Amino acid sequence: QLQLVESGGGLVQPGGSLRLSCAPSGFNLAYYTIAWFRQAPGKEREGVSCISSSGRSTSYADSVKGRFTISRDNAKNTAYLQMNSLKPEDTGVYHCAVTRSITISQILQAACLSSRWYDTWGQGTQVTVSS
Repeated sequence: QLQLVESGGGLVQPGGSLRLSCAPSGFNLAYYTIAWFRQAPGKEREGVSCISSSGRSTSYADSVKGRFTISRDNAKNTAYLQMNSLKPEDTGVYHCAVTRSITISQILQAACLSSRWYDTWGQGTQVTVSS
């Protein structure tokens, strides 16, 4: 059974930074497109960012462009989401997810930010941005 484990969440003040990590259990991330999603209380799940298996193609939600950076280290079998200039509206549970069912073109067109492509999800890590 494929599993993903997120870590790195916490409480941070507005303007602060956090780096989330996503590590798999039982499989190699190198063959998968990886995405980060978030869900705030009372709101729908939102796609934040995604990255191709090679790491060369990425996409971001407009709400995080210029502040968040997705990356991966296939040698360490881990993906990351660096979050800078955090705002209270970034608060939520952040989940990573993986798929092999998406093309580079779809990644570049931000179609990868739709949850419909993903069949393996982590349990999530809480990010709270508050003073």
